Amino acid sequence: MKIGFLGMGVMGLPMAKNLVKKSGCEVLGYDVVEKQRLAFQEAGGTAVSDPVEIYKNCSIVMQILPTHPIIRNSVQQAIQYGKPGNIIVDLSSTAPDIILELYADAKAAGMFLLDSPISGGNPKAIDGTLAIMTGGDKEAFDKVKPLLECMGKPVFTGGSASGSVTKLVNNMIGGATLVAICEGYAFAAKAGIDLQTTFDATRCGFAGGPMYDNKVPKLIKRDYEPGARVAVHRKDILNAKHYAHKLGVDTPMTDVVLEVMDWMNDNGHIDEDQIAMVKYYEDKMDVHVGND
Repeated sequence: MKIGFLGMGVMGLPMAKNLVKKSGCEVLGYDVVEKQRLAFQEAGGTAVSDPVEIYKNCSIVMQILPTHPIIRNSVQQAIQYGKPGNIIVDLSSTAPDIILELYADAKAAGMFLLDSPISGGNPKAIDGTLAIMTGGDKEAFDKVKPLLECMGKPVFTGGSASGSVTKLVNNMIGGATLVAICEGYAFAAKAGIDLQTTFDATRCGFAGGPMYDNKVPKLIKRDYEPGARVAVHRKDILNAKHYAHKLGVDTPMTDVVLEVMDWMNDNGHIDEDQIAMVKYYEDKMDVHVGND
């Protein structure tokens, strides 16, 4: 069995490497950046220079892609060039309504589309311990579950688009938590208390957890190298707002998160790590947070 993997960026490359290492299958990989293809090849994968090779030759096509037009185009090509029975696994953060449209197209062609977004950032992508939330047909999920387990911990969430909705819930909560961390530590800096001591004193308390342990040291060091970019998270927040509008509900906490992320976008920080959102509070509180 040949597996295809499209999109080998910050998250996709380590995921594809784990698939090569653990699945025992031949994995064909494609990325628009040649350097990423070479890194995949060095890890034992089969790099291709044209994604059509994947669509034509792989019965399971996995993709983690950055924008809705690219996601939509890739799924449509997978349907165009693929065979009935093929399974397309979208690991991207894709809006639920778009997933439902593409799912119907795949079904009409006799194929399966699973919406299978991930969470955990680059460290968990490397470790192969990502949270994986998968919606779609249970029979297709059961077939690809061993492959998903090479990259993390898959959970079947229900029908088509349920994985995408679950990811929105995850990132609404995650976004609010990250903004709260940034606000709290800017407040601590303004009050003149030591940030490392603050972290040591609070990390085992109610505020602590994996995200806290991962992000606060980066904040203290002013390390904004992205493990996960604000731009990618903001896309999920925009998707959540769009879907909330369809549901006819208000999401006031998510509104605050979007305000901060919009500021990051407007001020040239959108491709930095999420914890760089502390810059919003540095601006509002007139304070310098962390150690250069």
